[in-house]
Amino acid sequence: MSTTHARHRAARRPTTPLNDLASAASEQLGTFGRRTAVVAASSGLAVSLIGAAPANAAPGDDATALPAVDTAALTASARAVLQTAPVVSAPDDATWDLDVKAVKIVKAEKREAPQQVQRSTATASRSAARTTSTPAVSKALPQSVSGNAVLEIAARYVGVPYVYGGSTPAGFDCSGFVSYVYAQLGISLPRSSSAYPSAGQRVSRAEAKPGDIIWSPGHVAIYAGGNQQIDAPRPGKTIQFRSIWQSNPIFIRVS
Repeated sequence: MSTTHARHRAARRPTTPLNDLASAASEQLGTFGRRTAVVAASSGLAVSLIGAAPANAAPGDDATALPAVDTAALTASARAVLQTAPVVSAPDDATWDLDVKAVKIVKAEKREAPQQVQRSTATASRSAARTTSTPAVSKALPQSVSGNAVLEIAARYVGVPYVYGGSTPAGFDCSGFVSYVYAQLGISLPRSSSAYPSAGQRVSRAEAKPGDIIWSPGHVAIYAGGNQQIDAPRPGKTIQFRSIWQSNPIFIRVS
């Protein structure tokens, strides 16, 4: 009676693609080597790279041999340039000197301040002139103004703005303007327009003369002849000559 025993293979380490790659790399590193010989020649430098075949390589196998590289031809142009280049030499005791001219610093003059002061002075002068000067007449004056003392004074203030309660050339209301003009002739008139009907002698429109006073409820003006008057109209307006707009006004003459 014979007994047959089963055969078992010995356990092996598991393999992966990485194992195969590492094995192949090891074999390649073991089969290649290099050595370098540098030979100096009078015509230039020659570098020969000779591949060293492994001991077990087959004869005539030059798969790993590297060709020789001759750099003489590559450096010929560079040597030609060096041979023709001029030679610059300097004595051992040569010295270097840097000639720098002296720089003179000049302090700049300040001219802005006087100009600013001059402009400020000129501005102040113009402002003062506007304050003290007589306003310009905006249009031609009526012929009745010439030779009439009242109208000549009144015409000086054409263009002055209406100011409620104003009685100076800085601004007038209607009664403030009339009383100011007559005050220049030494005649005192009421400050309120409601008191003017009794301030002088009433005359008809046909008898009225330039310089007489025109009165209507709430307003007073100076007659300028024909159908014209000069007055301070209302807020937003200025002293001006214009047509008589009042219906049935009263003409008053003062002396």
